[in-house]
Amino acid sequence: MSKNKISYICQECSAIFPKWSGKCLECGAWNSLVENEVITDKKNSSSFFVNSKKEKPIKIQDISFKSEDRILTDMSEFNRVLGGGIVPGSLVLLGGDPGIGKSTILLQISYYLSLKGKKIFYVTAEESLNQVKLRALRMGIDKSDNLFIISESDINYINKTILDIKPDICIIDSIQAIYDNTIDSVPGSVTQIKNNTQVLMKTSKENNISIFIIGHVTKEGIIAGPKIMEHMVDTVLYFEGEKYKSYRIIRAVKNRFGATNEVGIFEMIENGIKEVINPSKLFLSEYNGTNSGSCVIVSMEGSRPILVEVQALAYPTYTNMPRRSTIGYEYNRLNQIIAILEKRIGINLSKSDVFVNIVGGLKINEPSADLGVAIAIISSIRDIIIPQDTVAIGELGLGGELRNVSNIEQRLKEVYKLGFKKALIPSNSLPLSIKFDKFDIIGLKKLVDVLIYFGKDKK
Repeated sequence: MSKNKISYICQECSAIFPKWSGKCLECGAWNSLVENEVITDKKNSSSFFVNSKKEKPIKIQDISFKSEDRILTDMSEFNRVLGGGIVPGSLVLLGGDPGIGKSTILLQISYYLSLKGKKIFYVTAEESLNQVKLRALRMGIDKSDNLFIISESDINYINKTILDIKPDICIIDSIQAIYDNTIDSVPGSVTQIKNNTQVLMKTSKENNISIFIIGHVTKEGIIAGPKIMEHMVDTVLYFEGEKYKSYRIIRAVKNRFGATNEVGIFEMIENGIKEVINPSKLFLSEYNGTNSGSCVIVSMEGSRPILVEVQALAYPTYTNMPRRSTIGYEYNRLNQIIAILEKRIGINLSKSDVFVNIVGGLKINEPSADLGVAIAIISSIRDIIIPQDTVAIGELGLGGELRNVSNIEQRLKEVYKLGFKKALIPSNSLPLSIKFDKFDIIGLKKLVDVLIYFGKDKK
């Protein structure tokens, strides 16, 4: 006779506890523990193993390997984020805010691949077939013999249908809306999401079917559900973008088949989504170099350099606590740069509010932006206009020294291609192995050299 056991699972970190408490002892989240019934009868319990075969260990050189061509979509930016296209048998998780375009881009890609002879199975658990048809009509992608759509939320029936159809690619929209009726838990709970992801992973690997899973995000911007779900899938993509702008960014935060932190730039249009081939030109479309507090930096997003404008505003405040605010840039990094400016250069910002904004909605995390952010703050507080044809690349040390950054020559090639004439870089990066015609590369040792350079340039 089977006997079920009650446990409690944290919705934030997936930690399991024998009894309920108001605060998770692992991650510290409040009111995150939910009741979960654990089935101890092995005959009724679900198997969470991808491969249940009992195989003997073999030598690595004896493993038979067959390289398969990736499936290319009509969007080179999407192919780039995936590492060169869709890998057959891969499990991809796409997360993003509601209404940002997750379903739209996957439906659009599904239609294109269906016209190329690929069999596509699209599962919508949140919309009716009429709603999907309405979107397809608006996008002009409603005629295909290889695109199959079903409105279903039962994972067991979905999985059976996948095995019957045997598609090349399957879309699940969304993982939080489907459920397993053999588990006593509501859809979207930790137990349901973990179980359903395991089922889909098993089907994907054993049948060589590429499966895309759409996931919702929490108010903190992370994919809802247990963190183990992101460890189980092959690739994790985040769909980012500002609510009042048409541009969208897909960022790979995990990829077993390509580079992480690779980004693809897209634009929402009336009949769907289109890719942006030259993102640097996009982010600099409104840059004119006529105002103080503005500087152009070069950020490596995955394997591609992207030029973006940094804006800073620093002005005296009459409050006891000056404000520090950032959009698209790390807050703690800004405080560190302000401390360097005060200690190593003598610019007093203790009585000034400082705001930093990365134009275009891109989020910059790498240290090569340090020099550009510092120059933008200096430009604002000293009212110095940075020449329009100048870019800044470099990491700041706590001693005020400029440190070298990776891929400096690749960054400079992109700067040169877009018509800039000057680049401020760490002197440690010189000399370079390549030469540029009519392009000045200025090597700086310390941050104080920036003031000296622009002081002379202003004269």
